[in-house]
Amino acid sequence: EEQFTKTFRSFDSKNLKVLQLDLCGQCVLDDILGKSLARSSNSLPDLAIISLRGACRLSGIALKALVASAPALQSINLGQCSLLSHIGINILASSLGSVLRELYIDDCQRIDAMLVIPALKKFEHLEVLSVAGIQSVCDKFVSDIITVRGHNIKELDLADCVKLTDISLKVIGNTCSGLCSLNISNLHKLSDLALQYLANGCRSIQTLKLCRNGFSDKAIAAFLEASGESLKELSLNNVSKVGPNTALSLAKCSRKLLILDLSWCRKITNEALGLILDSCLLLKLLKLFGCTQITKELLNGHSNSLVRIIGLKMTRLLEHLKVIENEETLLRYSPLTFSFNSQSVDHSDV
Repeated sequence: EEQFTKTFRSFDSKNLKVLQLDLCGQCVLDDILGKSLARSSNSLPDLAIISLRGACRLSGIALKALVASAPALQSINLGQCSLLSHIGINILASSLGSVLRELYIDDCQRIDAMLVIPALKKFEHLEVLSVAGIQSVCDKFVSDIITVRGHNIKELDLADCVKLTDISLKVIGNTCSGLCSLNISNLHKLSDLALQYLANGCRSIQTLKLCRNGFSDKAIAAFLEASGESLKELSLNNVSKVGPNTALSLAKCSRKLLILDLSWCRKITNEALGLILDSCLLLKLLKLFGCTQITKELLNGHSNSLVRIIGLKMTRLLEHLKVIENEETLLRYSPLTFSFNSQSVDHSDV
């Protein structure tokens, strides 16, 4: 704590734009933050992105001091902040309602989803919302938020929100026409109808995670036929019914795929995978953990020279780490803007 205070008290914070302090929970206390980063109102005028993920001692008082110091915050990651409650979200909404674009509050178990609805509605330009793992998230929560703010939403993470049903996916499909990324992993109450709702309204999805769900092979194939053209990343990890229909639709309709996870999909054959690999020539990473039915003949039996296959016994486990380059730590979908100096920074300029 002493080192943290000394370090951040002595540097010039006026030009700071991005700050990542993940898992620094022991340091993010009210008095420590006040003596270091959040020394005074507007002391961080250009800070646009901050990640305090896992800050287990972050309180509402510290959060209030932080947003007063950084009134231009456009992205804040508070995932796994165990003390965070609806009071903290109210503080964010009161100060950042007109500027915040990305909010990550996944696995914050003290948050009652129904109590944060009024605050979330105040974020006029919200593009990214992660509430994964919050057990109180329900269909009414999704309906209330998406009905008001869904037209701006580009990315939703609802993984492990186990109360959700097809009703939520119907609202998303009807409202979020610009949705680019969706994680609905481990939602056992969803049926094939959920994919139909998505296909009807969300035609621009680039990242889709359907892990550990009960969707049928035909339903996934039908979704890919309708809305799979834009997909760059698809995770079907542990979707046990995935089979030949999905493989055929992937090969036919998802030629832009870069990452595909078919781990534990044991109805996929060598021949089906070969078809995918020969058709999706941009594919860089294929994950096949748990696919004991796949033999070594697949590795040399396709024409895709770019792809790295991991998860099989005969492949190197860590080889994929160099395949996908790390993204810049900027906003996911919009350029950074700095109202205090009338400066705008585009992703390509940094």
